[in-house]
Amino acid sequence: MDESLESVRDAPDFVTRLAVEYGPQVLSATLIMVVGFFVARWAARFAAGSLRHFHLEPPVHDLILRAVRVIVFLLFLLMALQNLGIDLLPLIAGLGIVGAGIALALQGVLGNVAAGLTIIFTRPFRVGEYISIAGEEGIVQTISLFSTTLRHSDLSQVVIPNRKIAGEILHNFGEIRQLDLGVRVVYTTDINDAVAAIREVLADNPRVLKEPAPVVQAATLGEYSIRLAIRPWVAVRDFGPAPGEINPEVVRAFEARGIEIAVPLQVVRTEELGQSSVAGGR
Repeated sequence: MDESLESVRDAPDFVTRLAVEYGPQVLSATLIMVVGFFVARWAARFAAGSLRHFHLEPPVHDLILRAVRVIVFLLFLLMALQNLGIDLLPLIAGLGIVGAGIALALQGVLGNVAAGLTIIFTRPFRVGEYISIAGEEGIVQTISLFSTTLRHSDLSQVVIPNRKIAGEILHNFGEIRQLDLGVRVVYTTDINDAVAAIREVLADNPRVLKEPAPVVQAATLGEYSIRLAIRPWVAVRDFGPAPGEINPEVVRAFEARGIEIAVPLQVVRTEELGQSSVAGGR
């Protein structure tokens, strides 16, 4: 009982000795960490101002700023640990072992990160471009370390892990796409007149780009008609609505010029009578 009372009486003295012996080190380490936090933020802002002159992609810009903050903060953390008298060599060795275990457990995640870094720095595609990859296609919305997000024409989103992208065959349409339209005319049509009518329609449509120039030509010679290919270039966002505007205008332009649009023909043979007839229909 007396020993217990004595230990209780000695507790304040023990705490006081700890405070006197380790208090300054703990206080200075805490101050170092606080200063490191603000220095890391200042270094990131300074780096952001310097990076404006390089016109980097948003993912690259964000990655560099995060790396600057982490590196600066880690330097101050090492200074704080040294101030506390902690031997850093065993700590670094322990962290290496723990890191190896984490790497084995998170192989898929690290694979996405490695692929994301490859995409960010090699830049096979950029935000706003239309791509086709891994059986999916759409406009690139975001590129992160872990995944790439595409937006379909129906406004749905597809999130693709970066490891599914790296090493795959990529079709990058860029920011413009070429429509593949067409119309069939009869053989008695003046081809030059029909092509001129189509070019006027394309020139009047605000969605059709002037450069590259639209392709309008006689593509195929069929059995009963000539197919005129209509292949203008439009912005990716106009790829869906543009055909609905161009096709009706081509029909109206042909009607105004008296150009006949060919209709499909079907040959029906009657063997009993030894005759054949030709039927037309849309």
